[in-house]
Amino acid sequence: MSLHARIAVQIQPQHATYAELRRAAVEAEDAGVDIVFTWDHFFPLTGDPDGDHFEGWTLLSAWAEATSRVELGHLVTCNSYRNPDLVADMARTVDHISGGRLILGIGAGWFQRDYHEYGYEFGTPGKRLADLADALPRIKNRWAKLNPPPTREIPILIGGGGERKTLRLTAQYANTWHGFGNAETLIHKNAVLDRWCAEIGRDPSEIERSTSTRRPPSVAADELVKAGIGLVVIPMEAGNKDAALALARQWVSWRDTA
Repeated sequence: MSLHARIAVQIQPQHATYAELRRAAVEAEDAGVDIVFTWDHFFPLTGDPDGDHFEGWTLLSAWAEATSRVELGHLVTCNSYRNPDLVADMARTVDHISGGRLILGIGAGWFQRDYHEYGYEFGTPGKRLADLADALPRIKNRWAKLNPPPTREIPILIGGGGERKTLRLTAQYANTWHGFGNAETLIHKNAVLDRWCAEIGRDPSEIERSTSTRRPPSVAADELVKAGIGLVVIPMEAGNKDAALALARQWVSWRDTA
């Protein structure tokens, strides 16, 4: 697995200027990572809850011009915040701006403040997951209708660990699954995802497995490989990026020598 491992950073669009966010994306690309992610929220998730924060899709569009090699995406965009056909069109546009480097990372949503302050119905986890299930085929159908079409079959990443619904949707639609937890949890969730793949007749090896870590490869690589992880994501604060960039370089070195 390590021969096919990929390394990413997730640059948090909070507590930083746009210049710092742009610089972080460029420096992450220069460090050799494969993917630069951000997130899709409207307020900071840590630190001052009313601190500086930027919107994720417009930020991603700017990064598509500022970078040239890395793939780009959200970890993850919230299905509830935009009409699915609009999301498909936005994704297609960023796909073209980037020259075919967009990953559509998507999830059902969870951050209640975003919903309340921006006027979206928060509802229940079950309703949000049902909306995601309705949205995914709409997104793919809209891609087939757009003129011009996407430059490639845009990869879909689904985040979340719900075993009855989220992992089933992952088996149906995703190229990458992003999960959370320790190695034991990831092994268990991967097995559940494999069973969903078997139920619908999909080869589970078609789905890349991803997780986030703040640990160096000397500590975490062996257990993540054992857990089947093929994409390692390093969280990064743009205004305080040096430690995360150093960690990303360690993982890039591991990727290239393992």
